[in-house]
Amino acid sequence: MSDKRLYLIDATAFCYRAFYAISGLSTSFGQPTNAVYGFLNILNKILKEKKAEYVVACFDVSRDTFRAKKFAEYKIHRQPMPDELGSQIPIIKQLITAYGIKILEKEGYEADDIIATLANKAKQDGIEVTIVSSDKDMLQLVDENTVVFNPYKEGGVTYDSAKVLERFGVSAQLIPDIIALMGDDADNIPGVHGIGEKTAVALIKNSGGLKELLISLDKVKQEKTRKALSDNIDIIKLSNELAILDKQVDVGFDLNDLKISEPDHDELFRLFKHLEFRKLLKDLPVKENVPEEIVVADQKDGDLEGSSGKIKELFLHGESADDLVFCADGKIFRLDNLGDNIKHLLADRGIKKIGHDLKKAIVFLAQKGIILEGAYFDTMVATYLINPSRGGYDLADVALEYLDKGSSAGNIDNQQAVSFIAQLKSKLKKELVDKKLIGLFSDVEMPLVEVLADMELNGIKLDLHVLKTLGMELEKRLIKLIEDIYNLSGTQFNINSPKQLREILFEKLKLPVVKRSKTGPSTDEEVLRKLATTHNLPALLLEYRQLMKLKTTYVDALPELIDPNTGRIHASFNQAVTETGRLSSSNPNLQNLPVKTDIGSRIRQAIVATGPDSFILSCDYSQIELRVLAHISKDDNLISAFKQDKDIHKATAALIFGTNELGVTDEMREVAKRVNFGIVYGLTSYGLSKDLNIPVDKAQIFIDSYFARYPKVQEYIREQIKNTEKDGFVTTILGRRRYIPEINNKNQGIRQFAQRQAVNTPIQGSASDLIKLAMIKIYNEIKQKKLKSRMLIQVHDELVFDVPREELADFSGLAKDRMENVLPLDVPIKVSMKKGRNWLEAEEIR
Repeated sequence: MSDKRLYLIDATAFCYRAFYAISGLSTSFGQPTNAVYGFLNILNKILKEKKAEYVVACFDVSRDTFRAKKFAEYKIHRQPMPDELGSQIPIIKQLITAYGIKILEKEGYEADDIIATLANKAKQDGIEVTIVSSDKDMLQLVDENTVVFNPYKEGGVTYDSAKVLERFGVSAQLIPDIIALMGDDADNIPGVHGIGEKTAVALIKNSGGLKELLISLDKVKQEKTRKALSDNIDIIKLSNELAILDKQVDVGFDLNDLKISEPDHDELFRLFKHLEFRKLLKDLPVKENVPEEIVVADQKDGDLEGSSGKIKELFLHGESADDLVFCADGKIFRLDNLGDNIKHLLADRGIKKIGHDLKKAIVFLAQKGIILEGAYFDTMVATYLINPSRGGYDLADVALEYLDKGSSAGNIDNQQAVSFIAQLKSKLKKELVDKKLIGLFSDVEMPLVEVLADMELNGIKLDLHVLKTLGMELEKRLIKLIEDIYNLSGTQFNINSPKQLREILFEKLKLPVVKRSKTGPSTDEEVLRKLATTHNLPALLLEYRQLMKLKTTYVDALPELIDPNTGRIHASFNQAVTETGRLSSSNPNLQNLPVKTDIGSRIRQAIVATGPDSFILSCDYSQIELRVLAHISKDDNLISAFKQDKDIHKATAALIFGTNELGVTDEMREVAKRVNFGIVYGLTSYGLSKDLNIPVDKAQIFIDSYFARYPKVQEYIREQIKNTEKDGFVTTILGRRRYIPEINNKNQGIRQFAQRQAVNTPIQGSASDLIKLAMIKIYNEIKQKKLKSRMLIQVHDELVFDVPREELADFSGLAKDRMENVLPLDVPIKVSMKKGRNWLEAEEIR
């Protein structure tokens, strides 16, 4: 027996399995990658865990096989290969070849038969074989020389002869006999109706095999089974022939030819990069990242300040002020080999600063007392603007895409990073110009970098007494809730354990199962809301979850985030996260503070003005997205309502219900409000019916009535979807792009979701562009007039400021004017303003 082992992979089966096991995975340009990714996981598991040297990937070619000629219905009920999978098979084959692995396939035969043939040939040469498959048909090949490895079952199970006997009670060679009786639904092998696995195994085990069973049917004790067998002898024999794998396929066998050759790392790099598999890219051997035409300055010539007169651009990168690296005039400098006057150089607006995530650099330098002015080109922001659907914007990832460099994020030092930034700038700038994004980049996104850095540095003052009081109140409510939950359920259990909760709800209380997850009946929020109509316990569980999240996420967490040096929390406002252009907030997420519940809204009470003579000023755009919709759609009725300063929901209700505005009830207005806002988000009759708890047909009548009164809105939606199907992307008023390749997906659910994105993104993104422009204008005024007022928070349509009493009147007027007149629309833009000592208890300014 040879010490060599051959691995035979049932590749087609794994492609299918991966395709259906992983959903929603695709590149930013719409290429599905779920099957590719799942297949590679299996392949890498074999290569790494098994340390395989000899590997063959076996594929089906078509359904036109010898089995189909024997039995026309063989696999007939299987759907044709989905297009989304079909587009991935060639990519998977390219990857297998790049890994240095042999592919075998043959017209007229299945991958199973090729595997059977290779296993047989290997056995004759004394070579041990591991078949990698999850198909029970393969178990017939198990013998003293061959095992089957199922990588899915229990984290990986190897079937040898003993394991097959343990599982089926018969030897591996008798597996086709069992299939002949019980059939195989997956392959449409008929078998005998009414005979399942248990009966089939017992019959074969007792008789010693199919042949012996069929010649001694009189020994079968159960009359019904005996009759079923005798009536279907021809079908049984046919099923047996279909189940037996062909070991004589005409394929050559040379073990040396099946040895894995050296992987083509350049090809793997190209494919992984194309597929946007960043993690797999980072696992490839590290490429040499040699900075181009850049040298590290010595101490003796390290005074960058000495040549500042001729410096036009300064590239910089670092994770902190201590490791910041600069590049100018083709040389790399560090803080420790720069002259004392570096502060003047960094503060010189005339010198263009170029980096990756300049906001971070502005913040950490400011914390060291160093001012960075002249933020000119941020490669992270540029990459985000070019493709807001990317999974991430790490410099390593961007360098991989644009420079084919930096294949391991952990191996890019600051010297290499600053070299990459220098090379990226020209490439990214050209793409911004080509895609007509340079104006948005230069006029909005780059000036915003400084604004967001300033907001982060300003920080927010908290009233710890408010949070402490709220925390104690929540603690009491939670203790009472837990007691009530235990009483209603009749036992004590871990409320945070889904497993224990399932046992209480569905086993003990016998509540109906609404939907299932991979681990059992679901206990998510939607399920609990439905169950709450039939039992009190789910309602208490919902309240418990809400209060617990409030306490842990905000009440307990916020005080921990206070900077001991400033006494404030310094949240981050992030430019390169959302696909629509909206800002996001983190550490903590101030945009997600709960406002819909009384106790949740009290978190805002803890956000207070910085001094005893200062105020929190909140400036909120009124119905900005509906105003943008009116502007984009050019609908006369919608424009007219806003120009006349009507209550837009009441005006819409009057149109929908065919009455005058005086006759509109609160209920009618609420329906119109849901429809108004829903239209912006691609509302469906099903969604509205759930929202209003009304029949779907009635919801459709409301939507039809809306479009009848606002016909150009419907026209806009149709045109937007049509144009996106053609172009593959949408734009905002200022030209911001979002690519939506899924709009041409053959899967209806994916396609409809993409259509809603196509309608909503230009509206939400344009509203976002407006408030960003307003932020820049207000920030510039604060700087120019040397005001003490400070911008603190942005929550989508709302800006929050800290304003001293003596500036309140002038500044509130200034903020309102800049926000309302930031960009001319076909309808007036309105801003409502409130002032108060904290964010919650603010009174309206008229």
